Amino acid sequence: MRHFARSSSDTRATRRAALRRLLAAGAGASLWPPFAQALPAPGIAGHGAGLARRSAAEQTGERLLRASGLPLASFGAFVRPVDSETPLLAINPESSYAMASTTKVVTSLAALDLLGVNFRWRTFAFLRGTLVDGTLLGDLLIVGGGDARLTSIELRDWFARLRTQGLRRIAGNIVLDRYAFDLNEGDFANTPPPSTGRAYHVRPDAFAIDEGLLHVGIAGARGAKAAVTLEPPLQGVRIVDRVAMRGGCSASARMAEDASGPHLDVQGSWGMNCGHRELVLVPEAPSQFTTRALAGLWAEAGGSLSGTVIERARQVGATLIPTGPDGRQQLPWSVHLSEPLPVVLHDMNKSSNNVTARHLMLALSRGFPLRAATLPDAQARMHEWLARQGLAEGDVMVENGSGLSRGERAKPRALAHLLANAWHAPQLREFLLSLPVAGMDGTLQHRMQGTAAEGHAFLKTGTLLDTRALAGYVQASSGKMYAVAMMVNHPDAARATPALDRVIEWIAKSC
Repeated sequence: MRHFARSSSDTRATRRAALRRLLAAGAGASLWPPFAQALPAPGIAGHGAGLARRSAAEQTGERLLRASGLPLASFGAFVRPVDSETPLLAINPESSYAMASTTKVVTSLAALDLLGVNFRWRTFAFLRGTLVDGTLLGDLLIVGGGDARLTSIELRDWFARLRTQGLRRIAGNIVLDRYAFDLNEGDFANTPPPSTGRAYHVRPDAFAIDEGLLHVGIAGARGAKAAVTLEPPLQGVRIVDRVAMRGGCSASARMAEDASGPHLDVQGSWGMNCGHRELVLVPEAPSQFTTRALAGLWAEAGGSLSGTVIERARQVGATLIPTGPDGRQQLPWSVHLSEPLPVVLHDMNKSSNNVTARHLMLALSRGFPLRAATLPDAQARMHEWLARQGLAEGDVMVENGSGLSRGERAKPRALAHLLANAWHAPQLREFLLSLPVAGMDGTLQHRMQGTAAEGHAFLKTGTLLDTRALAGYVQASSGKMYAVAMMVNHPDAARATPALDRVIEWIAKSC
């Protein structure tokens, strides 16, 4: 298996020249104009000059971090040129820190290397019966393949294609198989449970529609009540609209059930000037949510269903692709493909999407998707990959790939080492395009604006209650590119955010 290895100076020069052309000609040119114009020159900086500057640089870095008022022991930082192991800044480089969402840097790099840029999740449809004049005399089997980005819109389009292929009526049931992930409660021991208000804690699901979340849309309307919509639609769930058109721009929603069945109770007051807003709910019963959504989307696509949507019973040792009576694997009747991995990484890292990272981590499991993914197997493969990057036991620890667990930790020196390796990897462009750009987009859109770092720092952010972190690359005014890993673990970690930004700005301006 290919891994991120250091390359020769000639190879580095060729790769940088190609990257310049790609960024100048493609999407990168509009996103990163300064970066496209001035990539670092090949070669390794002279060790003598680097050592002469190191002491002054470390003093500057320490001063900027101490300005936060937090003890220096709570900070870990390692900044090095991508072509040299001599650090510009090293503060507690061998201490282990919670990474928070900078863990997604590790997940991204492992996924690019192990899964490849052409990786896509696949959702399968199998006919379990004969199709006669548009009617399936049997069941339609839907097999979830772990697509973290599967949306209601995509499913509507896919179901419309199934109808174009000739499937208009299902005489049996829609059978849902969501066992491509083999998870248990112990796998979630170190991550907080999802709840309304903390939807970003939603758990992995091999067949998740809209990430397993219910989106309640509210908009002004003529008449006494506001307009209320659901995405995805839930078959058999009534909307009880109690949102009065009297101004106020305030609404709440909850699922309830009475003698008449399940319903969504939406209350509040609204006005035409409130525009359209969306409430996001975490369903209490994910299984019922998915089956009702699947039935609702099939009906909206114009399909007819005589039976119901049911879940397929788990079969020990079963593969993702079902077998026929003769024991041979069946061919899927239709396949829905996710976006390719670079698009997934772009969406994941720009917005810091946790469930996508957790699904990608599971996709590393051996044999996936033909064999159900398990978290221990994905962790073992990640551990082996980290060792191949030249890291020692305990240098970087990844549990679920998202950073939600405080067990996901790294030594600053080790994380910067991974980033330096990645700079010389064939997948560099795909990785760079996924990172937020200081002052321009993603989770860095409103940070470091108007400074030397704007448009020159490409960094994944990390945030937990007691953690703030940055990991990625900064291009200095000298043209050098630096790999940066900075983390702070402290109950008042939020106070450190301006100090971390000042360090990035100083690298961009003065190094």
